[in-house]
Amino acid sequence: MHEMSLCEGIRNVIEDQAKQHAVNRVTRVRLELGRFGGVEKDALHFAFDVVMRNSVAEGAELVVIDLPGRALCYDCMEEVTIEHRFDPCPSCGGGKLMPQGGDEMRIKDLEVV
Repeated sequence: MHEMSLCEGIRNVIEDQAKQHAVNRVTRVRLELGRFGGVEKDALHFAFDVVMRNSVAEGAELVVIDLPGRALCYDCMEEVTIEHRFDPCPSCGGGKLMPQGGDEMRIKDLEVV
């Protein structure tokens, strides 16, 4: 389950930021997650709770913000939102799409006390 290693990376970022800003406790983590990131949300939530034990984010709420898949259509030259990686262009039906987003994963912000 790669979600566990993703959460270990998140923990490292949280702990680094907590030290830099003299934070004692993180109560909420908002994470932006692209549609095509290949992350199973239930597994991510489970791994988050396990990995955050004995850290400044123990017991913190994980809020996942879904980001859509985006692509540039070379047929109509529009940037479009797509549901699945190999969908045709929703504007013109073309099939020449270059992914422009949807595989991101980044911490948007932390709520601290």
